[in-house]
Amino acid sequence: MTNATFLTQNNEQAEWWRSAVIYQIYPRSFADGNGDGIGDLPGITEKLDSLATLGIDAIWFSPFFKSPQKDAGYDISDYRQIDPIFGTNEDFDVLLAKAKSLGIRIIVDIVPNHTSDQHAWFQAALAAAPGSVERGYYHFKDGKGANGELPPNNWQSIFGGPAWSRITEADGSLGQWYLHLFDSSQPDLNWENPAIADEFDEILRFWLKKGVDGFRVDVAHGMVKRAGLPDATIYDENLRERSISNLTMDEAELAVPYWGQPGVHDAIRRFRRVIDEFDDRAMCAEASMSPLPRLAMWVRPDEYHQSFNFDYMHSAYEPEAIKKIVTDSIVEYGKVGASSTWVLSNHDGIRHATRLGIAPENTPRPGDGIHPTDPMPDEALGLRRARAATSFMLGLPGSSYLYQGEELGLPEAWQLEGKYRQDPTYARTNGERIGRDGCRVPLPWVADATASNGFNTTGESWLPQPANYRVFARNLQEGVAGSTLELYKRLLKERRQFGLGSGQFRWADEYQDKNTLAYINNGVLVVTNFGPEAVVVPAGEILVTTQHDLSIEGELEHDQTVWIKL
Repeated sequence: MTNATFLTQNNEQAEWWRSAVIYQIYPRSFADGNGDGIGDLPGITEKLDSLATLGIDAIWFSPFFKSPQKDAGYDISDYRQIDPIFGTNEDFDVLLAKAKSLGIRIIVDIVPNHTSDQHAWFQAALAAAPGSVERGYYHFKDGKGANGELPPNNWQSIFGGPAWSRITEADGSLGQWYLHLFDSSQPDLNWENPAIADEFDEILRFWLKKGVDGFRVDVAHGMVKRAGLPDATIYDENLRERSISNLTMDEAELAVPYWGQPGVHDAIRRFRRVIDEFDDRAMCAEASMSPLPRLAMWVRPDEYHQSFNFDYMHSAYEPEAIKKIVTDSIVEYGKVGASSTWVLSNHDGIRHATRLGIAPENTPRPGDGIHPTDPMPDEALGLRRARAATSFMLGLPGSSYLYQGEELGLPEAWQLEGKYRQDPTYARTNGERIGRDGCRVPLPWVADATASNGFNTTGESWLPQPANYRVFARNLQEGVAGSTLELYKRLLKERRQFGLGSGQFRWADEYQDKNTLAYINNGVLVVTNFGPEAVVVPAGEILVTTQHDLSIEGELEHDQTVWIKL
């Protein structure tokens, strides 16, 4: 790519999601209004002003629907009711109204791949006979073996162990098996059944009529399974070790018959038709598809508006890899008229303020936390790199997603003892895989205000904060020059001021070497030094820097980023 080659986002339409900064709230852990140790909607409403001052455009909420909470709300028993631990539907209306008054849009999480085993649909299926209409809502199958004692196929749960559980029929006999790609309390819905699409049409309309601005769709790539549910030739466990990106599309669909099947696109288009009944709404897919040309198929004009860019999130922290994934993202999304998305942390992965302080050869596989037997991360290096990586990301054109607490520089709470862990992965693997609790610990708002550092007024906390969370409390960073919180505020302010989310982008090879990356977006030069030696800073007005004394020294140290107005 030459210096004169420009990569641009599709800006023919000014849809908000193309350039938005979207902040993910994990409701259990953001703010607790009633002091029971679990975050809730009133607590979030109270803190919305802090997000307005941060400068975000929208909030994406992880699920807050009625649920037994076996998988922290991703096991839904009623898609139209707020779970009592989070509040009421009326509390949501209050939150929505306040967010709108602050200019913040609201995106809610929808989980169409599976329900809770406590959902009325599944309870009806258990009470009904094999072959009944009720069982047709899910994947019920007879087992293999002389007496049906073996699972219907070899599929493995994402959380560990078989993806099938056998039920006891109403007469007390061992009966059919049901599919659950996740925990046994999360039976997969059967999207070959037209009734499921009808049900979800009305679920989406329910929240759209309330005024939500869109949906994040969980496990978007898993809704439709290959006809006949054949054996996988690559188990999910092996998928974590072996990439399928070198396979053709047909080979990948055959190898993993429950991911990315062609029929899922019909379901997506059905969602899109419902969304398009309402003005100015959007939906984003959690679709773990690779490489990017495959992922771009999910954001064609009649499908999702966006899809998470996991290849970017999991990219190696080095210039060549990052340059390739950014280039490929802008090009491939642009081919179908979509904007790129960028993300570094979420509720399913190790916080990037810690992950970037782990040697590549020691990095846990996606979806796993840091095991007690793993080498300790270098958290000072991790935070330094996280600030640099975020500053690099927020200058890119497209939409950026932030995970709650990253604006504080929060590290992973990897020290959690086993007795506190609640992720089903931990239980299903007997602690062999540590799970995702470490990125879900409640936020520290006011240092020493309570045992939970102001998460609430009682000090209760559903997961305990590690001792080092105190120093990251929001009140200790507010207004403090050089703090991570103030860095995020400045980044978002300048991003908006210069229209970087919808800007024109090119790699600025003239300002970089083998250890740096530089690009220009709408007249702003962004330079990141991946080290190890300092580099001279180009001339121009410094807008943002991760390095405190940059204006004095004139050199950019390792793992630092600067924005310069040319």
